[in-house]
Amino acid sequence: MVKTIAKKTKDKKISGRTLFIIIWLALILLILAAIFAVGLPGGEKSESIKEVMRDGVLHENDRVSLFGLVTVNPAVVSAYAVSALLIIVAAVLRIFVIPKFDRYHPKKFQCLLEKAVGFFYDMANTNSPHSTAFVGAYIFSAGVYIFVSTIFELFGLGVTTVSGGYASLPAPLADINGALGMGILSFAVILGAGLVKNGIKGMLGALKDFSLPISMSFRLFGALLSGLLVTELVYYYTPLSFVLPVAVGVMFTLLHAIIQTYVLATLVSTFYGEAAEPKKKKQKNGK
Repeated sequence: MVKTIAKKTKDKKISGRTLFIIIWLALILLILAAIFAVGLPGGEKSESIKEVMRDGVLHENDRVSLFGLVTVNPAVVSAYAVSALLIIVAAVLRIFVIPKFDRYHPKKFQCLLEKAVGFFYDMANTNSPHSTAFVGAYIFSAGVYIFVSTIFELFGLGVTTVSGGYASLPAPLADINGALGMGILSFAVILGAGLVKNGIKGMLGALKDFSLPISMSFRLFGALLSGLLVTELVYYYTPLSFVLPVAVGVMFTLLHAIIQTYVLATLVSTFYGEAAEPKKKKQKNGK
C-alpha cells in the first residue's frame, strides 16, 4: 500500500515537471516564430544605428520640457525624480520607521539597514580612521544615490519629448553633466577635509590630485553609458529585441550599480583619509 502511494506521488512529480518543460518549450517556439514572422536582421528602422547612438549620448532629438520653462535632457528629469524619491523615503524612514527599531530584537528590515550602514562605516573607518563620521555619511549617501539612480532605468518610465515623440528616462549619471556633478562634489568633500583638518596646506596637498574629479566623473559616465548603448544596440536589431534585452539590460544595470557604488565609495574614503590625516610637524635641529 505504501509503495503504491509513493509511486503515485512520484508519477505526479514527473508529470508536473514534464508539464513545466512543455510550457517553456512552447514559449520558446512562440518567440522564435515571432522573430521570423517579424523579419531577419537588417530590417528598416525609423533611425539609423548611428542616430540611435548619437541620441543616446547627446540627446539632441529627445529633449523634454521642464515645467514649460526650459528644454532639458531626459537625464535631468531622472535626476529630479530620483532625488525626490530618496528624500521622501529618507524622511519616512527617519520619522516613522527608525524610532520603532528594537535594539535587542531587530527585525529583518532593521538588520538589512544596519548592515548597509555598517558596510560604509567600516569602509570609512578603514580608509579614513582620523575622520570617520562625516565621510561615512557621505559615501553612504553617494552610494545609495548611485545605486538607486542606476537601477532607476529598469523601471522603463518615459516622457513626451518637445518634438512629440517618446523617450525613456535613463540613469541620471548616464549623462555627462550628472557624472561631472558627482565627481566635483566628491572632490570638494576631499578638499574640505584637507582644509578643516590641516588648514590651507592640507587643502593644497589634496589639490595636487586635480585629475581626481575628472577620473571619477568619466568612470561613472563611461560605465553607465556603455550599458545603455549596449542595450540600445540589442533593441535595434529586431531578432534580438524580444528576450535578450531583458537579460542584457538587467545584468549590465545591476553590475554597474554595485561596482560603481563600491568604486566611488572606496576612492572617496581613501582620498578623504589622506587629506584628513594629521600632518607631522618637522622637528628642527634633529630634535
